Amino acid sequence: MTYIPINVAKAWLFACFLIFAAPVLAQDGTIYPLKAPAEPKAIPLGTGGVDGQKAPETWFRQWGDPMARNISSATLTPFLPAPGKANGTAVIVAPGGGFRWLSMDNEGWEVAKALADQGIAAFVLKYRLHPTPESLDDFKAWMEQPRTSPAASSNTTQSTTPPRPPQLDLSNQLEDAEAAYALILKRAKEWGVDTGRIGMIGFSAGAGLTMHATLNSKTMKLAFIGPIYGGMGPVEVPKNAPPMFNVIATDDFLFRGQFGVIDSWYKAGIPVEFHLYQNGGHGFGLGNPDRTSNRWFDAFMHWLNVNKFVTPKSGK
Repeated sequence: MTYIPINVAKAWLFACFLIFAAPVLAQDGTIYPLKAPAEPKAIPLGTGGVDGQKAPETWFRQWGDPMARNISSATLTPFLPAPGKANGTAVIVAPGGGFRWLSMDNEGWEVAKALADQGIAAFVLKYRLHPTPESLDDFKAWMEQPRTSPAASSNTTQSTTPPRPPQLDLSNQLEDAEAAYALILKRAKEWGVDTGRIGMIGFSAGAGLTMHATLNSKTMKLAFIGPIYGGMGPVEVPKNAPPMFNVIATDDFLFRGQFGVIDSWYKAGIPVEFHLYQNGGHGFGLGNPDRTSNRWFDAFMHWLNVNKFVTPKSGK
């Protein structure tokens, strides 16, 4: 099994699991059943199942977004640029959902389409998840349970209600990310990918997986990473860590005034760009109406361009 070291995980993954908190169901975020959409381009990664998983993969809709849970078979879905537009860069896109569900459109397909429009080959990773109750009613009841944590009990000034402590074992998720990376390498010529310019971005828990792969994978040589509204705690940065583009909003409950991961990258001498937006909340994907965070994707593309990650190689 692969575990995140406790000194790294406490600040990082605990934050990612905050999406279990009650506010996720507030206002009009009602959960509705959803028939599994067709995924004709999804490529099975063949990384196995999930120990103890009995419930089948099911989908639901919340905030207008299709969500998948109880995923026990990982897939990779390519979104390739139009012919003649590709610049050779590729990005693995990891949606979020606290490792219990995945926000497939808002933090997956929509992002991949936007990247492909910019000439980047994008690949949505539907990674394996920890199990949730099989019935939707039981899942809703589980979601609405009060959450407590050591952090809450040890800090009487904490204003948020954090969830139960996270499971730190990300063996399955790391294996899925590594398999996705290996598949892109294998089919790089077919997909028009420069193998030296494969990056990864993730949202919320997907940002946690992006960071976990960066810190722990022995096979992934990422050219750049983009953790988007993920945990902000400090980490131990590998010497060969890639440049990082990081985004979060001040009104995101994962922020909490922390700059640890930014400071870690800076002190390690690795290029880092950080955008702290006035507002945007959590889970904004490409953007919500009237939020300052809505320009983050433009900033990301500018960052990629300035760092020559999207400049077409000569002869292409």
